[in-house]
Amino acid sequence: MHTASEAFRKARPGPFVIGWKLDREERELLLARFPPAYARPIADHVTLRPRVHAGTVLPPAVRAVIVGRADDGQGLEALVVHVDGSTERPGGGTYHVTWSLEAGRKAVESNDVIAARGWQPVDPPVALQLVPARFR
Repeated sequence: MHTASEAFRKARPGPFVIGWKLDREERELLLARFPPAYARPIADHVTLRPRVHAGTVLPPAVRAVIVGRADDGQGLEALVVHVDGSTERPGGGTYHVTWSLEAGRKAVESNDVIAARGWQPVDPPVALQLVPARFR
């Protein structure tokens, strides 16, 4: 007998990401508060671990706060997030939400931009509702 999660893994093989999705209602309020700098708003999720299998356990609920903003001036904007008091993601990188992109840019570039250019504090920091999730 197959469980629903086994069927899901077989139907959708490949790498997944676990982390947290932004609450959809709050997302709209945040987009108004932090107008996207570039043409394509993303504002979707905060990654905990990339490249996991479909059965990986979701992370717990967390306290999250937007504490900063990074923008390379070349089409990538991200908001830096404290997750349970830290911006450092286990395994490397910075907790963030890719906020907006210009054509030709990819969300996966956000950590490189933050590492290379740093980020500016957001004053005051803004509480963020996150929902544990698995996604591609």
